[in-house]
Amino acid sequence: MRDGDRWFPYVVIAVLLATLTAGTLNNVDRNPQPQLVSEGAPGQEQLPADNSFATADAWLQDALADLDALTMPSGITVAGWDGPWRYVWPRDASFVAAARCAVGQHDKAYDVLAFLDRVRPTSGRWEARYTETGARVDDGREPQLDGSGWVLWAAWFCRAGGKYWDLVRESADQIASELGADGLPAPSSDYWERPEKELTLGTVAPLLTGLRSAVLIATAQDRKAEAARWQAALDTLSTATDRVFGPEYPRTPARATSFVEPGVDPIAVGGGRDAIVTVLGPPFAPERPEVRTAIDNALAALTQPNGGVTPGEDWRADGVSWTPQTALFALSAAAHHDHATANRLLTWLTSHRTTTGALPEKVNRDLKPAGEAPLAWTASLVVLTITALDNPLPFPDAPQPTS
Repeated sequence: MRDGDRWFPYVVIAVLLATLTAGTLNNVDRNPQPQLVSEGAPGQEQLPADNSFATADAWLQDALADLDALTMPSGITVAGWDGPWRYVWPRDASFVAAARCAVGQHDKAYDVLAFLDRVRPTSGRWEARYTETGARVDDGREPQLDGSGWVLWAAWFCRAGGKYWDLVRESADQIASELGADGLPAPSSDYWERPEKELTLGTVAPLLTGLRSAVLIATAQDRKAEAARWQAALDTLSTATDRVFGPEYPRTPARATSFVEPGVDPIAVGGGRDAIVTVLGPPFAPERPEVRTAIDNALAALTQPNGGVTPGEDWRADGVSWTPQTALFALSAAAHHDHATANRLLTWLTSHRTTTGALPEKVNRDLKPAGEAPLAWTASLVVLTITALDNPLPFPDAPQPTS
């Protein structure tokens, strides 16, 4: 070996390190740290200095205080207090209603459901969001099919399916009407709030939950024709989902599959893990081992260095954690009786609140709250998680309808 050759590996390593450093700095430059919009809604009190050691009951009360702060005089709850958050998303509102019902605040939940019933589309997809007066928000966002699933689940969870039967019937029939020859609906925007060219699990998962809920509601109402129709749609969608998304249940169907040899499971490529996989299991669906494995793998893949969770592998790589997705995994763990994981994630969430105790939308790479605070979806999920740790939440396990 020539004397100069011994330096070659060190030169290569130095070049690689310089490239990685430049890439990291470039990523940070392209994805600057989001800042906090506000410390909380007007009137929220300052967080006590020792609140980091508060009990689960105190966390519950703080989360409910967030929902109270976002509740309008009409009774409806907006997603956030400021600007582009000060609207009603069917998804967020459904979680608010379920959270209220989980702690026995049924009157407040019915206010939210009544608003959804008032703005429901008699046909077609739900709008992405609505104003406090019920008008659609004309900001270019496409209608979102997942709303049909979320509102059905909320109506069932709150045992209000009979009270809002028209909402149930129209939403369930909309899901059924959207299923194509392959058993799946067409692409739709979902909680990522962007146009989608491919069908996502963010649409499919809530539709499965919604159809299970609709079958239960129809069965309880002795509406056999509807129960049978929606059960057929559920069977079709369930089979198609397992075929196209299983066994890993990524955000989008795998773009390539390699069959190694007969009897060996195929190797799926592409799709990317998504936090919405949690909705394929309790408390939104019956427990299944392959789904639990997918949820555990997603949590491991999506956990950020700051301790929280990013929405998906295909989300921007900025190191920022999102509290709704972190709370979804906490709720999933609590429903699976994994109290250690649920409490760990709850502790992380409650440790990164604002000075008013409000749960923010995001947490920066440097562990500072960011985005809107409070956020109704996160607060609702925290309420549901804490409740589930003490008392298992019901999940829609639709029975076969009787003839």
